[in-house]
Amino acid sequence: MKIAILRIGPLDADVLEEIQGGLCGVFPETACLVLDDVMPMPEDAYNAARRQYYSSSVLSKIEDFLKGSVADRVLGITGEDLYVPRLNFVFGEAQCPGKVAIISLHRLKPEFYGQPPDGELFFGRSVKEAVHEIGHTLGLRHCHNPRCIMFFSNSILDTDRKDLAFCEGCYPLVLKGLGIKAR
Repeated sequence: MKIAILRIGPLDADVLEEIQGGLCGVFPETACLVLDDVMPMPEDAYNAARRQYYSSSVLSKIEDFLKGSVADRVLGITGEDLYVPRLNFVFGEAQCPGKVAIISLHRLKPEFYGQPPDGELFFGRSVKEAVHEIGHTLGLRHCHNPRCIMFFSNSILDTDRKDLAFCEGCYPLVLKGLGIKAR
């Protein structure tokens, strides 16, 4: 699988490198590249009353922005806060199954919760959310195992509790989605 990372607005290169390495480390036989292109955050996705961006709208814009991409999957990454109706926020969203996913780094930073900056914690959370959303593009649904990377994160505590790995029930589905025979 080839994953292209698309910056949506300005982002720190360090977190992009961590996510790139994390995706390649978790998904077997995967190449991951950070695109030179930077997509602007679509203004029409902004909800002024919520002060957030509607992630489904941004997701469709990513698909339009990268028409004809040679990558198997595209992961958009933004520093802006995202939401979907009926939820206060989302860490990310993906087509399930599909080609396109997005994550927000906004609520992954310890500073958002009044804690001091912690690069290791922030990078770990970012990689977990990236892996989770790419898992959705492979057709995986949310898992009931709170340690599995595919568990739904209702809060940052759920993200912190998860392992950076698929459980024994989800991992065969990853291999199947990648077209790799289980050993």
